[in-house]
Amino acid sequence: MLSAVENKLLTETGPNTPMGNLLRRYWIPALLSEELPAPDCPPVRVKLLGEKLVAFRDSNNNVGLLDEFCPHRRASLFFGRNEEGGLRCVYHGWKFDTCGKCVDMPSEPPESNFKNKVTIKSYPCRDVGGIIWAYMGPAEHMPELPFLEWTLVPKSHRYFSKRIQENNFFQSIEGGIDSSHISFLHRNIQRSKTDAQKALANDRSPKFEVSKTDYGLLIGAKRKAVEQTVYWRITQFLMPWYTMIPPFGPTRGGHAWVPMDDEHCWHWSFSWNPLDPLTEEEVREMRAGNDLHAELIPGTFRTVQNKENNYLIDWELQASGKAFSGIKGIGMQDAAVQESSGAITDRTTERLGTSDAAIIVARRVMINAAKGLENGETPPGLDPEKQKVRAASIMLPEGIAFQDGAKELMMLTEQDYVTSQND
Repeated sequence: MLSAVENKLLTETGPNTPMGNLLRRYWIPALLSEELPAPDCPPVRVKLLGEKLVAFRDSNNNVGLLDEFCPHRRASLFFGRNEEGGLRCVYHGWKFDTCGKCVDMPSEPPESNFKNKVTIKSYPCRDVGGIIWAYMGPAEHMPELPFLEWTLVPKSHRYFSKRIQENNFFQSIEGGIDSSHISFLHRNIQRSKTDAQKALANDRSPKFEVSKTDYGLLIGAKRKAVEQTVYWRITQFLMPWYTMIPPFGPTRGGHAWVPMDDEHCWHWSFSWNPLDPLTEEEVREMRAGNDLHAELIPGTFRTVQNKENNYLIDWELQASGKAFSGIKGIGMQDAAVQESSGAITDRTTERLGTSDAAIIVARRVMINAAKGLENGETPPGLDPEKQKVRAASIMLPEGIAFQDGAKELMMLTEQDYVTSQND
């Protein structure tokens, strides 16, 4: 368990908090590129790390991320006119470019130079790989963009989604690196057909090996399989909020959990196939919430299944033995249990076991990184060269270390991503 002080440090992400300062040193997945589909399109509200912001794509296709509220009389720029290279407040016409500079102030006399003295808080953005990235930290410490496989494949090979989840971001990360719950929460009892599925169903107390890495954590979960073999599920945790999920087939998956504020987060889900385009059926299933993703209420980032309707749990399905939880979809099964712990779970009252090894280490890595930054240390996991990794799922003979037996599967080689980019 954590102390109350440690829990506070781990979960508070607003401006000038230790964890908030740490998270601001990384590029943040802020929006799907499609949310700003064209130059001069309508602006979009964005909430990140406790800050209310507004994003827009200007006439030159540059993306800006500004304080939502005009510095004049604090009217919301969400209602602004996106025109001729800037976002103009509809209250008095003050206009700001993507860098936050006031470029027009028609409510002041023509001879006034007041506009030259006014700026609005702005954060640099990059539109890369289907995602609009924002950097909210000190300009002098801006790192390179992260190197993530799902942003490298062609658009036809990937499907991204995001949704609002009503709990602290680290609560969800803990679920993402917890391989033991797969044998329960995500168990479809009637589908234990492959050796891997049988191992997940039959060995419900995996043995964990957790290693700290230059990018975050390497997490191996071992289960007994058949004929002197073991089944390894190898998860990658990349600082400060990414997980790569061990695959069952060619389509891979990952998540990111980005704080909106301390009690809500953006839950990103990424599905991609490094070699082939996703089929229409695959994408349709993802949009319908039958995979990592969730079905959304049209026009929103809120889910059809939610805590107000108990995630549409089907008690008869649960009782029938066809599905362990009775809740449709992996993504919403996760959301149900994570949100059920409260907006910020009280970690001072929990009782952890051996299957929580990865969670214990991940908490310590995050807390130490936040404290280290306060002492002038460089945050871990910023070097894109160290992020060229993959999750893996493999059967190995008993006694073979997964670090050796799955070594090639866990590496993203130059050939892998050059092939994808040239597809």
